Amino acid sequence: MVHALEQRRQVRQLAAELAARGWLPATSGNLSVKVKADPLCIAITRSGADKQQLTEADVILVNGDNQVVDETPYRPSAETAVHTQLYNKFGCGAVLHVHTQYNNLVSDAYFEDGGVELTGYELLKALGHWEENARIRVPIVENFHDLNRLASAVAAVADPDVPGVLVRNHGIYAFGQSADEAKRHLEALEWLFEYHVRRIQFAAARRRLEQI
Repeated sequence: MVHALEQRRQVRQLAAELAARGWLPATSGNLSVKVKADPLCIAITRSGADKQQLTEADVILVNGDNQVVDETPYRPSAETAVHTQLYNKFGCGAVLHVHTQYNNLVSDAYFEDGGVELTGYELLKALGHWEENARIRVPIVENFHDLNRLASAVAAVADPDVPGVLVRNHGIYAFGQSADEAKRHLEALEWLFEYHVRRIQFAAARRRLEQI
């Protein structure tokens, strides 16, 4: 039997850090770390768990068919299929899904465009974009109630060069080759969303002041 103590610990540590930032409010969000690739096995947060107080039992082992391979009374996150599709597509090492005000604002404001463009920001380097005047486009998909449909939509637009996918009025899935890399990608994307929104707000306020 696979115990995956280290991966469970990583999930719990990530949950504590991200919850402390207010990114996993009201038991929302889900986090996973890959245990092994072939056959796929991941450690993922259970459904309905308070991410600030996860115990080892709150992190469940699931296979590539979204089936629990643990002895547990709990159910894995309802969005497990999104995670497994990303692992199957990229062979990534961790997938992090959080809900923040800024990623929700951006996902709603730019949904009709299919994505939000972020250009020239220094923190794009944290996503691997060191080129001058770097530009990325973070894709946005509809918040489908059918979670298998949501999983397919996220996987379809996910791009290793832009390690995150927004879901309209819902949150973001960020991924990386390790838990540390996924966290770095998530932190960078969240900072970029907040700065992008605040920059627009500041520009609008400045125009209003100039008209007085």
